[in-house]
Amino acid sequence: MDVPKLLEAASLLVPEETATENDITVNDVWEHLIRDEWEVALGLLEELGDVPPLPLSFWETLATAAEQMRLDKSAAWCHWRCYETRNGIIRADFTLRPANEARRQTPISGAGVLRPMWNIGNRTQTGVPALDIARLWVEFTPFLKPGGQATVRLAPLDPSQWQHLQPGQVVTMHEDRSVAGTAVVLEVHRPKTSSLT
Repeated sequence: MDVPKLLEAASLLVPEETATENDITVNDVWEHLIRDEWEVALGLLEELGDVPPLPLSFWETLATAAEQMRLDKSAAWCHWRCYETRNGIIRADFTLRPANEARRQTPISGAGVLRPMWNIGNRTQTGVPALDIARLWVEFTPFLKPGGQATVRLAPLDPSQWQHLQPGQVVTMHEDRSVAGTAVVLEVHRPKTSSLT
């Protein structure tokens, strides 16, 4: 399927009454599609995807369109949203330890590449803290420097291990035995079975 058809298919999944905080609606998407402004239309659809959350097929279609347009960051974001639609959303306020206090001396990528370990309160059979793996997406910035703070999204390798997480809970990130960063959970949204269609 070509890009315009993919974008049209995705826009048909957005309820007509849906509007973002900036009053963007699906009609704005259609105006850009008519003018063959596909990248703008894709960006608007990404914004509309949160108000209300849209089905998995919406994000899959946008991911395919972004891949065909070779928009790597958009494609990665849409694949991330596919994961969240299937497994739920975890957002947290994250602080990376400063370079003089931690092993990490370089910024981390914001685009979901890093797969660190997290102490989320789970324990091994011997009572030792168990570390669970989750990818990290930093919102609104391509990199987070040591000492930096940002809102992040977490994509657990095994979501079942993260079911107990609650807003306000403090978890720590590890790239080795030492603490590399600390996160305060802001939101936890379990997946809705109806969102899989």
